[in-house]
Amino acid sequence: MIIFGTKGYLFQLAILTLVCGHCGNPAAHTLRKRVTKFTLFFVPLFPVSTKYATQCTFCGAEQKVTKEQADQLLVQGQQGGQTYGQAQQGQQPYQH
Repeated sequence: MIIFGTKGYLFQLAILTLVCGHCGNPAAHTLRKRVTKFTLFFVPLFPVSTKYATQCTFCGAEQKVTKEQADQLLVQGQQGGQTYGQAQQGQQPYQH
């Protein structure tokens, strides 16, 4: 008998100040990376999927972002300046 399946891992990459696309408040957002790995006999072997999202700490709304957007948000957060921006596809970030 072979036992296989998947296991999910959640990584918090950063906490950023963004304007929420849902409630419109400038609030802290957590940038998260969710990785699902294939397991064989309960041993994680390789990633099956990787997804990125931001979650507003004010209203709890979660917005999916692409890997490129997540990388850009990480760079902006590491530069030390306070960053305001929409974490949504197709919209230009607002720099304060």
